[in-house]
Amino acid sequence: MIHSASSPLRLLILGGTGFIGPHMVRYAMYRGHEVTLFNRGRTNPGLFPGVETLIGDRDGQLDALRGHSWDAVIDNSGYVPRHVRDSAELLQGSVGRYVFTSTGSVYNFDQDELTEDAELLPIEDPASEDTNRYYGPLKVLCENAVTDTYGEQGTVVRLHVVAGPGDPTDRYTYWPVRIDRGGDIIAPGSQATPVQYIDVRDLAEFMVHLIERGIGGTYNAAGPALDETSMAEFLYGVRAITSTPLSFTWVDEQFLMDREARFQLWYAPTHGPIRGISRVRSHRAVAVGLKFRPLAVTALDTLEWFRSLPEERRNAFELNLERDQGILEEWRAR
Repeated sequence: MIHSASSPLRLLILGGTGFIGPHMVRYAMYRGHEVTLFNRGRTNPGLFPGVETLIGDRDGQLDALRGHSWDAVIDNSGYVPRHVRDSAELLQGSVGRYVFTSTGSVYNFDQDELTEDAELLPIEDPASEDTNRYYGPLKVLCENAVTDTYGEQGTVVRLHVVAGPGDPTDRYTYWPVRIDRGGDIIAPGSQATPVQYIDVRDLAEFMVHLIERGIGGTYNAAGPALDETSMAEFLYGVRAITSTPLSFTWVDEQFLMDREARFQLWYAPTHGPIRGISRVRSHRAVAVGLKFRPLAVTALDTLEWFRSLPEERRNAFELNLERDQGILEEWRAR
């Protein structure tokens, strides 16, 4: 049975057809809300044939947004401060709440833990729009554009690695796929190394929840649980979704670093200047309604989604099996 929101809302989503957007659209519609999309019409244009789509561009082509009103907007596609400020100012008076999708990359990772009040990255070149070089600092300025314009009617959600069905980055997906492949698997570093990500569906539900409850402020969204999840808990949790014969071999962090071996969701050195990257604290978000589905549910759903992809896409997935076999042989011969 669908448990609809107490009163249906009119929601605008800037973007909406990439990875996280479709999950937000589906969940908002499940909750009984009316959704409008604004995008360039280039990515998956037929994904939601029954949903109103306004065509435009963040870079100076916002006219399609004029003359409309919504209860809230979710900005999933803001990377350049000028673009975010333009949309925030144009929509002021036309939307009740502006929810901005930000990133944990706004933080200086050289900290023991990252709460919402932790030190942010410095703005070295505020005039730059180079999102590759200044991704984190530009997101800081994007956040400021929202909060300066909307005050308490602005909401900022800082995402960690986003996991789940539809993920184009393979950052999280690597582990369910690799573990399901079986055999001798490198477990990198210490068993106690923290691992963090957020299931895309938990994120979508949280964003819609913030709108329904009229909640402002800034929130970290990092799981898979409130308390720290260790690499051992993570790997053995994913192990539970497959019956493929396998074994884990724990390989020392320095040994892997000396061979420049990288693994998804594992950031080395774990006690160096990036030590805070997987120590993001989401207590504030949990206090206002963020929930996490079980680790194994995310893993199994992601694996099943991956299996449904075209063969060409699955064959292009990089598992580094030969590299890992060589490392394991070296490790055992040391």
